Amino acid sequence: MSRRRRKVLPKEPVRCVVETLSHDGRGIARQDGKIQFVDGALPGETVMAKVVGSRSKFDELRTLEVLEAAPERVTPPCDYADLCGGCSLQHMEADAQIRFKEDTLREHFAHFGGIEPDQWVAPMRSPDTLGYRRKARMGVRYVPARESVLVGFREKRNSFLTDIDRCVVMDPRIGERITPLRELLHGLEAFNRIPQVEIACGDDVAVMVFRNMDALSDADRAKLIAFGQAHELHIYLQPKGPDTVHRIWPLPETDGSNQDERLSYRLEEFDLTMKFHPMDFTQVNAGINSTMVHRAVDWLDIQPGERVLDLFCGLGNFTLPLARRAGQVVGVEGDEAMVVRGRENAELNGLENVTFHGADLQADFTAQPWAGEGFDKILIDPPRSGALEVCEYLTRFGAGRIVYVSCNPATLARDAGVMVRNGYRLVRAGVMDMFPHTTHVESIALFERVDK
Repeated sequence: MSRRRRKVLPKEPVRCVVETLSHDGRGIARQDGKIQFVDGALPGETVMAKVVGSRSKFDELRTLEVLEAAPERVTPPCDYADLCGGCSLQHMEADAQIRFKEDTLREHFAHFGGIEPDQWVAPMRSPDTLGYRRKARMGVRYVPARESVLVGFREKRNSFLTDIDRCVVMDPRIGERITPLRELLHGLEAFNRIPQVEIACGDDVAVMVFRNMDALSDADRAKLIAFGQAHELHIYLQPKGPDTVHRIWPLPETDGSNQDERLSYRLEEFDLTMKFHPMDFTQVNAGINSTMVHRAVDWLDIQPGERVLDLFCGLGNFTLPLARRAGQVVGVEGDEAMVVRGRENAELNGLENVTFHGADLQADFTAQPWAGEGFDKILIDPPRSGALEVCEYLTRFGAGRIVYVSCNPATLARDAGVMVRNGYRLVRAGVMDMFPHTTHVESIALFERVDK
């Protein structure tokens, strides 16, 4: 059997007139009826671009030169913006980025049943568009031909790592230390056996978690510890799965509690300190998170004595603020480790009107004992896959208001259709710029029960 020949791509640059943007932030142009997806191009621009991929119905291109620039074009704040896949919209000014995300949310609502909220709310802007990212996973790769180690994010649309010296989007405690990190890794005996470094930052502490595929020598451990000391970072190792993550600097306490391995952030409005393990899910943008929690609690309009349900509650990011306002709050999470974390945070903050439970949120949970009394208000913050099954069950509680926080406009729009079909009205919705310079769309929606 003959092997299919790879299509030969044009070597000469192609002139593209860009009409609009795709949902992943690429310019869309057309040539001879064929769609062109152009990285780094904006609507209204004419660019010269290199063809980097070709399919039967579309070509993929990368901008080489901008012949006619759009008014929204700006100089990216990062030297690696054209190549690094960590960001895709740095060449677009901030207001235009927000409008793009609003349009994306509108289009998804329209696509899934023609739904539109009674009110579109003003976008929630990030207080910082640089240095905001507190969670990340950087790849590490040894390149024999260069005899060097690369540390960074994957290039746009391929598996190669971008060779970066710094990252202006990450928390500067990490983003400004890429070069010394690379030098550290290159100097280890295990220079080619550490495939990634996980990043987590709290208000006061920044962490690096090194994925070590083999046991490290005493010399390598000493170098990692010295790096942590020199740069005021906590250093962890991960020899196998996530449950093997452990701190080697500062030296952990010996009481076996592991409580000293917790990072923390504050929600000042609610007088809460939230503790988390470096591998726990937390929102990457602390500034937006505080505003988002405020808006969610405000929209639910919690009254004293009300019973509130928080689904996909994680470590209690919404649950505990709700407990400051409500009579009783029930947090439900599929990850048992996060259920434990929620209970720890409730105890830390002296809250006794909140309980946390583990449950399969893809199954009907309405018969669970904690669900028996029903709920006046509900908050839901699901993963990217959304909460299709959950939305079918929620209406049985008869809650007057439901706030849905989403990290995927497509699944929010789909689930909104279920809510509307089951007797709720989409009252208001809007975007939150959780990830500036990316096409990631975080949004929030309020549903109210329609009285029959």
